[in-house]
Amino acid sequence: MNELIGRVFNFEKTTFPASSELFGELTAKGQFPKALIISCADSRVVPEHIVQADPGDLFVCRNAGNIVPPYSTQNGGVTSTVEYAVAALGVRDIIVCGHSDCGAMKALSDPTGLEAMPNVAAWLKHGAAAEHIVSTCHADLEGKDRVRAISLENIIAQLSHLRTHPAVAAGIARGEITLHGWFVDIHAGQVLGLNGDTGEFITLREDRDLPVALAARTRFATEYAEAAE
Repeated sequence: MNELIGRVFNFEKTTFPASSELFGELTAKGQFPKALIISCADSRVVPEHIVQADPGDLFVCRNAGNIVPPYSTQNGGVTSTVEYAVAALGVRDIIVCGHSDCGAMKALSDPTGLEAMPNVAAWLKHGAAAEHIVSTCHADLEGKDRVRAISLENIIAQLSHLRTHPAVAAGIARGEITLHGWFVDIHAGQVLGLNGDTGEFITLREDRDLPVALAARTRFATEYAEAAE
């Protein structure tokens, strides 16, 4: 803890002065983040480091298992964060970011011990679909392979939950929001992105197009009416 406190002093003495112009602009003009990222609270995965973000670049929501509960009338921190990011800040890119060796996904894979953590157990029920898919469709997977598969499926499940939130659903219909599903392999130092067209996770590379889970495209109700005629 003493080491962390020392870094706080260094922020005031070195980091802040070096970026004083940026902080001054953010203070005067407010924040206009480029993306909302919903990631795991795991201390080894730091969204700002992954994308090399400066202050003001990202609106970040972190929780155990990068969970996005389906929308409901019951208020919650994730729901409020998503709504504010889209409705107030005008964020147009939303990233759900999972990672390798995730403790939450290990608990989904094998819930032994969760009896002592009832709130964690209840929270992880939002990822039940991911575990069920892997158990029924890939029953041969075990150990680390099973956990990795659940982690990837969980990203897809949480993206589906995200689309139930009214602000997000409306933004998608207007063609203003792009959804991304990322998986950080902390062992290989790589980031994989979900290609929504193929359902595959592809390693992000500079010489390739960025895979997106759902590309921004305006949806018109008349398209469906014409197709039905």
